[in-house]
Amino acid sequence: MHSLAAQDPKIARFILNELERQEAGLEMIASENYVSEAVLAAQGSVLTNKYAEGLPGKRYYGGCEFVDAAEDLARERARKLFGCERVNVQPHSGSQANMAAYMAVLEPGDRIMGMDLSHGGHLTHGSPVNFSGRLYEVSAYGVDEDSGRIDYDALRQQALAYGPKMIICGGSAYPREIDFARFRAVADEVGALLLADIAHIAGLVCTGLHADPIPHCDFVTTTTHKTLRGPRGGLAMCREEFGKRMNSRVFPGIQGGPLMHVIAAKAVAFGEALQPQFKDYAKQVITNAQALAQRLTAGGLNLVSGGTDNHLLLVDLSATELTGKAAEAALGAADITVNKNTVPGETRSPFVTSGLRIGTPALTTRGMKEPEMSAIGDWILKILNDPEDSALHAQVKDEVTALCQRFPIYPDRLDAARGAIG
Repeated sequence: MHSLAAQDPKIARFILNELERQEAGLEMIASENYVSEAVLAAQGSVLTNKYAEGLPGKRYYGGCEFVDAAEDLARERARKLFGCERVNVQPHSGSQANMAAYMAVLEPGDRIMGMDLSHGGHLTHGSPVNFSGRLYEVSAYGVDEDSGRIDYDALRQQALAYGPKMIICGGSAYPREIDFARFRAVADEVGALLLADIAHIAGLVCTGLHADPIPHCDFVTTTTHKTLRGPRGGLAMCREEFGKRMNSRVFPGIQGGPLMHVIAAKAVAFGEALQPQFKDYAKQVITNAQALAQRLTAGGLNLVSGGTDNHLLLVDLSATELTGKAAEAALGAADITVNKNTVPGETRSPFVTSGLRIGTPALTTRGMKEPEMSAIGDWILKILNDPEDSALHAQVKDEVTALCQRFPIYPDRLDAARGAIG
């Protein structure tokens, strides 16, 4: 930071501002987390200088012996972590991991089934505004609006009538455990391939705290951040028979040079996730989410499906006048960061929404547990019950600051950054 502050003080200031924001507030966006100092060090390393198109041992550039070793280690650790047959650690994002998997076995115009975005799915599962909805013919499935859960019998009937070439399971706002075996049974009955997108639950899957998709799915994709607590990036896994095609769709199909500094950071994160203490962390993520869900429910909030099995909960505000957009802004004024989200049966614009998505991975990384979830739940209830009270926002913000000071994220980094800028 010292050299950056001297050469580009504006950017150094922006980085410090963001570091101070993270330290002072409650990060409750379900897709966000805090990486370790070791991951930061790997991602900020000289590996960013190296071009390495291709795969280890089969590069289109010279001088790759050390980045080959780093990528081989990342692949080895990923296979051990998830128990997959083939893996590609190069996708820049979860969306590109999905794109590579689709393009390995699908042609434009093929039929797919994925969860509707407003019911908890993801853009890349067939949304009409995404490449997946533009390239493929899509029949979106959803959840039962009364239970908030996937209706597997209805899913089966839809698949039988539609005849998809691929079924996609997984979501970005689904708070319940996914039955991959049931999805496999449906896929087999209609002759479809099966892809599980576990971007949100990867850290729970690899620790055995969520059902494992690997035995049931032809492809499994994920991000490497969220509950996995690594750098922002993607990971694509598949059965042996699809490995060569998937690799070729990553490069040269959809990407050029891989980000070797990010791949090294992925290797570090996979190594961390292989340690026994990571399972303790993942258990606490779920415990915290359930504790928070219980507090919010007891306080009168309605949760989609009534609770959670994983790291996130979805607050349904549709029976109230409060919108997701207004609720997000009110909580943000108190340094509680969440995101507005659609809910099943959504009637409002996706820019407004009737819900909030709330997650516990980042708070758990800080070391917070059930007592903190109870206090945070109380703050959320107070603010949502009186979202326009600016004095209340200021009061809760002070209490949030005091709590966060007890659970620092990067204390040494913060001191160093402030010292460099002066």
